[in-house]
Amino acid sequence: MLPACYNSDVARVLMVSPEAAPLAKTGGLADVVGALPTALGAYGDEVAVVMPRYAGIDLKGARRVYDSLPVYLGRARFDTAIYQAAEAFPFYLVDCPPLYDRKGLYGESGVDYPDNHIRFAVFARAALGVARFLFRTDILHCHDWQSALVPVYLKTMLASDPTFLGVKTLFTIHNLGYQGLFPKTALAEVALNASVYRPDGMEFFGKVSYIKGGIAFADGLSTVSPTYAREIQTPEYGFGLDGVLRARTAVLEGILNGVDYRDWNPETDRFLPTPYSAGDLGGKRICKRELLREFGLPEAAMERPLIGMVSRLTSQKGADILVEAVDGIVAEDVYLVALGSGEPRYEESFRSMAARYPDRIAVRIGYDNPLAHRVEAGADMFLMPSRYEPCGLNQIYSLGYGTVPVVRATGGLDDTIEEGIGFKFAEYSGAALLEAVRSAVRAFADGDAWRETMRRGMAKDFSWKKSAGAYSALYQRLAGRR
Repeated sequence: MLPACYNSDVARVLMVSPEAAPLAKTGGLADVVGALPTALGAYGDEVAVVMPRYAGIDLKGARRVYDSLPVYLGRARFDTAIYQAAEAFPFYLVDCPPLYDRKGLYGESGVDYPDNHIRFAVFARAALGVARFLFRTDILHCHDWQSALVPVYLKTMLASDPTFLGVKTLFTIHNLGYQGLFPKTALAEVALNASVYRPDGMEFFGKVSYIKGGIAFADGLSTVSPTYAREIQTPEYGFGLDGVLRARTAVLEGILNGVDYRDWNPETDRFLPTPYSAGDLGGKRICKRELLREFGLPEAAMERPLIGMVSRLTSQKGADILVEAVDGIVAEDVYLVALGSGEPRYEESFRSMAARYPDRIAVRIGYDNPLAHRVEAGADMFLMPSRYEPCGLNQIYSLGYGTVPVVRATGGLDDTIEEGIGFKFAEYSGAALLEAVRSAVRAFADGDAWRETMRRGMAKDFSWKKSAGAYSALYQRLAGRR
């Protein structure tokens, strides 16, 4: 029975996500799930979020709204409780300390937790419990492999459960490179019938793929940019799943991520030494001077291009071709500041670059959100040479801060950066990256034209309004209302 307040003209959506800002974040997924529900409210949709209660989430101010929600995986029992955090929309936290009360979200020191298949199976089942007892829903919007068992359970063991009659699932791929791969024995441990282990199910080259389960069993599929939706259907970007994605192309949609300008706006950014705007760019020069001081680079850099990077240091993000091109970049009389962490070999490569060019390159290894804001504001150019990039947010932040992006034309980078607001290169190579930087450096020499380029970028609007409208329409189609 539906609750008395149920309105058939409104989509009720429960987002199932392994992370969400501001409570837990490792990447852009958290920003999306933290901002999209509020934006959807403008279209009349009623949205709630459910995620695990990790060790770093303080329950002070949260309400315990369901005392005991046991999850059974075969004979194994996992005792969970549900808290509701004090957020602008219903925000449910699945509390199960043996599974989630750990230092990391998915692993530690670059190593995944060996029981992740169980951790996120329990999460999926508990999320379905939230939909059953606390937030009756039309759409279960599942994000990335950690939530992918929700549609699998619904289409198998819960297929005849009247509670979920008519409930549809949307599975959003934020990064196909992270798939949730486990041994075949994982199926029995998470109480899934061996019948799902087939080429059009969860089997993946002798292993079980959670993300493939989401792709195969969800009613609708989306990803985070139109170009990435096309790219993942090709062998180059499909990570072995391009065939199953092509088979489901009729229900796959690319919706570009938005950004939350409440957090990323140089006029109001609390992390900057001074605010500035497109109408008054004077403060940006102050931000540049302070950034150089913070990174220990010389005053002479004030008159030359300063390139900024905030990135995971991985081959996906183009760390390898930057290392290849760095000597040529420095020869252009430019400076570079980089913030990030990632694969140990690339962390060491970045440290080595800084040691080789101590007056030109400065690197901080780690995650520092306030410093990330100051890099966006203080740099003249922002570098994103990604091998692939589902959407990317930093290039959009950069536009708003008058920091001209230099990006590889892939995924959301290609969708958001056009001629006149940034610089793109196509070939994934150090030589192509270097030529794009050279083009930007030549453009920088004409100060008036460069400031116009900055202002054109700052005028772009990538707020969540348009993207939320696309999701709202997709929910209505899945629910059979359009």
